[in-house]
Amino acid sequence: MAEEYAAKMATKSLAELLQYVTARYQYREDAVLAALDELARRGQPYAEADALRPSLEAAVREQEVQQAAARQLSEADDSEVVADAATTDTALYSPISITILSVFFSMLAGGILLCINLFRLGRVRAMLGLILFLVVYLLLGTQLLVWGIMQHSINPFLAALLFNGVALAAYLFWFWPRYVGTASYRNRSLLLPILICFLLVWGMQKMMPYLIKQQPQEVQREMEQLMKP
Repeated sequence: MAEEYAAKMATKSLAELLQYVTARYQYREDAVLAALDELARRGQPYAEADALRPSLEAAVREQEVQQAAARQLSEADDSEVVADAATTDTALYSPISITILSVFFSMLAGGILLCINLFRLGRVRAMLGLILFLVVYLLLGTQLLVWGIMQHSINPFLAALLFNGVALAAYLFWFWPRYVGTASYRNRSLLLPILICFLLVWGMQKMMPYLIKQQPQEVQREMEQLMKP
C-alpha cells in the first residue's frame, strides 16, 4: 500500500501534495505520509513534518494490525467453510445400511461398513477401537455361540440373531453416537457391499461340503445335524 501511494504522489502537483497535508483528516494516514515524503524528495519539506510523522506512523501501524487480524479471521472462516463442505460431501453408510448388513448377513459386514465410515471421517483411533472390539467379540462370541448350540441345543437361527444383534447395538448406541454423531453426510450406496456379501455367502456354500469332509467323523455328524432344517 505504501508503495502504491508513493507512486501516486509522484504524479501530483505541489499544490495537490500540500492539500493532502493541510487537509490530512480527509485522507488516509499512509497517503499523507507519502505526500510528506514526496515533498521532501522535491526539496519542499513541510515545516511541521517531524511533528506530524509520529502520530501518522502510529495510525498506519494500527491499521496494519487491524488488517492483519481481519485477514486471519477471514482465512479462519474460509477454512471452517471448507471443512464443513468437506464433511457435508463425505459419503457414509447410514445406520440403516449397517443394520441391514448386520441382520441379514453378519455383524462383521456391518462392522466393516462402520469402519469405512470412521476412516473416511479421519477417526483413526475410533476405527482401531472398533477393529479391536470386532476381534474380541468374534473370538469370545463365537465360542459362546457354539457352546450354546452344542450344550443347550439353542436354535442356531436364534443364536445367530442374538449374536448379530448385540454387536449391532454396540454399533448404533456406542460407536455411532460417539464417533460419527451428528456429522452431515451423503448416503453411500449399499449395492456393492450387498453384492460382495452375496458372493461370499455363495462361496462359503460351495466350500462347506469340502470343509465338512476334512473334519473327523463325529464332527461331521454334528455339523450335518445342525445343517438339517
